[in-house]
Amino acid sequence: MSTLLLGRWDWAGILVITESRQVPDDDQDDIDRLLNEQDAPNTWAASFDVDSHKDAIQRAYDEYVADDGDQLIDKVHGFQPSAA
Repeated sequence: MSTLLLGRWDWAGILVITESRQVPDDDQDDIDRLLNEQDAPNTWAASFDVDSHKDAIQRAYDEYVADDGDQLIDKVHGFQPSAA
């Protein structure tokens, strides 16, 4: 299983995670269906080959946020990524 995170970039450049789904590995049809439900121009989504939401949050932070000095807010479970 993979973890698909869905969210949006807010006006201040903060990545806000609003949804987390477990999807079968390499099930692009399921991922596409979930992505097509998103309709705002500032939406964001990424799939990570990890089983836990917490690990996916950390990967999202490491890969999309940390280098720019931005923030990530997890509105699903409230995990705080480590800035190690």
